[in-house]
Amino acid sequence: MSLHLEQVHWMPSPPLVPDDPPIDLQHLARMTLGEPGLEREVLSLFATQSRDLIARLITLPDDAAALAHTLKGSARAIGAFRVAEAALYLEGALRDEHDLTGALPA
Repeated sequence: MSLHLEQVHWMPSPPLVPDDPPIDLQHLARMTLGEPGLEREVLSLFATQSRDLIARLITLPDDAAALAHTLKGSARAIGAFRVAEAALYLEGALRDEHDLTGALPA
């Protein structure tokens, strides 16, 4: 009895942890000069500001595009780049008066 061996081509498994964390901690460290206390303070301020901005954005006030712009800048400053991209998408949709069906949930 002879055995037939065949080469199997394996597909790499996806990482268990996504490559892009919610906040780029290296970026945050650079922006806060590596001071952990300042990092915590900046993150706390961002959490408070973003909750306020999102609560206001949900009501779609007249200044919604400006609010989305503010959220985008704040998110970029701390390294929350996925939040910044979502805010950019929303800001563009608001300024161009496009359908907000996908933009607001993002």
